[in-house]
Amino acid sequence: MDRFIIQGGTPLEGSIAVSGSKNASLPALAACLLTSEQVSLDRVPAVRDIQTMLNLVKHIGAEICVEKAAGKKSRITIRAAEIREPEAPYDLVKTMRASSLVLGPLVARFGRARVSLPGGCAIGARPINLHTSGLEQLGARIRQQHGYIEAEAPEGLRGADIIFDRITVTGTEDIMMAAVLARGETVIRNAAREPEVVDVAGLLTSMGAQIEGAGTPVIHIQGVATLHGASHTVIADRIEAGTFLIGGALTRGDLAVTGCVPEHLRALIAKLRQAGAEVTEAADTLRVRTPNPLKSVDVTTEEHPGFATDLQAQFMALMTQAGGISFITETIFENRFMHALELARMGANIRLEGRQAIVAGPTPLSGAQVIASDLRASASLVLAGLAAKGEAVIDRVYHIDRGYEKIETKLAGAGARIRRVSAK
Repeated sequence: MDRFIIQGGTPLEGSIAVSGSKNASLPALAACLLTSEQVSLDRVPAVRDIQTMLNLVKHIGAEICVEKAAGKKSRITIRAAEIREPEAPYDLVKTMRASSLVLGPLVARFGRARVSLPGGCAIGARPINLHTSGLEQLGARIRQQHGYIEAEAPEGLRGADIIFDRITVTGTEDIMMAAVLARGETVIRNAAREPEVVDVAGLLTSMGAQIEGAGTPVIHIQGVATLHGASHTVIADRIEAGTFLIGGALTRGDLAVTGCVPEHLRALIAKLRQAGAEVTEAADTLRVRTPNPLKSVDVTTEEHPGFATDLQAQFMALMTQAGGISFITETIFENRFMHALELARMGANIRLEGRQAIVAGPTPLSGAQVIASDLRASASLVLAGLAAKGEAVIDRVYHIDRGYEKIETKLAGAGARIRRVSAK
């Protein structure tokens, strides 16, 4: 099992290039199942969750080609001409919650699907009932047995007016992918507005789907009989970009994050500026500096365009070095503060009260051996290690490998003293 060893105290300087979005690539890979023709995807990051999804798509029956040219972004080409088994088995998808994204495409194109229920998740429940309720409204018959969701629509799906009880990103994506092949019009209300939803809608449109309103609370979809092949470039990973921006501010460096989309990071940029960091923008680059002491600011996680829950842990690490008291409120997941106890091992002063973390700072951080509990928690511990005095050891970094492409290499290129070692 790998771990990171970090010698802290070195500012991040220079530039770091952002990879393609994991959370946009996962539904894009699922969308490839909607057509028998070839779909090519550029800028798909080489992370563990993507490999899991590729294994799933291959198991279902798609042909996959991964092209890696020196000095160029990799391209993944998928052709799902024939489907051997419209199923997502537990053994393949137990490490990834996004497996439910294949439910909609499979039942839409093949009339049936069998998908393993998502297992327990460290940061809280991710119920699939919003997916299944939407599919039932589209005409699918749903049943749950033996840990699987089974969906059938032998006569095809039909359009419907669907209102989500609460905003769901993967639910919006799943129902949108199902609806593009349904007869008639589908309206999705209380839809997620995340950039990843807009990105997969763009891919589907290039495949021949008729979608309007992606990125707004109401999405209109006019079903079509078939979709065709297409080429698509995945958007930049806004969470990776935000992680590096916070790292630059936390280490008091001078860091340019390149290849990103500033518009996707408005909430974070505003909070960084409130905290005293200087953030300047170019077309696809954000530069962060911290010439003055950091100030505490309060953060409440919200659906996009609010402050992303996937940046909450990293921002908490930043607030340990800010003067004053900051209140960090988590509204998306009920158990996303496990990193707080590990940050406390490094010297942070954090008190937890339900879904709120109260951070008092600044407190000196010192290197310690800590354990990563989930993907974003591991990123926060890495950032804290970069700012700490002495050596920090981050165990269970397989969590971070799920969503960050060669993070230690990227950070080292900006001056961080970080290395990966295999634990005995």
